Amino acid sequence: MSKIIRTEPNKVLAKAVEYHGFVYLQGCTAQDLAKDIQGQTAEVLAQIDAILETHGTDKTRLLQAQIWLKDIRDRETMNTLWSAWLPEGGAPARACVQANMADPRHLVEIMVTACK
Repeated sequence: MSKIIRTEPNKVLAKAVEYHGFVYLQGCTAQDLAKDIQGQTAEVLAQIDAILETHGTDKTRLLQAQIWLKDIRDRETMNTLWSAWLPEGGAPARACVQANMADPRHLVEIMVTACK
């Protein structure tokens, strides 16, 4: 039976789950909720980099992304940082929607799946 690796699991979720060479990340949100959309997006992308590195992979191996924005009008600003962060030619399949956030101070949440 294949091993399932869970990173920092608690009663509700794990930061990531690795199985058969695939790494599924939690929805990442900023810790500093006083930041604007640029600041929160940069913080979330840095979190994603760190979690992927923990699992021996990186953003060049992204397969899918789901992005939730508190205000869809922030999409262009978020996309500027997102596009600069992605490796050239390495964009994953992606959805980006407006959503009510669990904490109204969260402006963006990003969840990705990568392979090793």
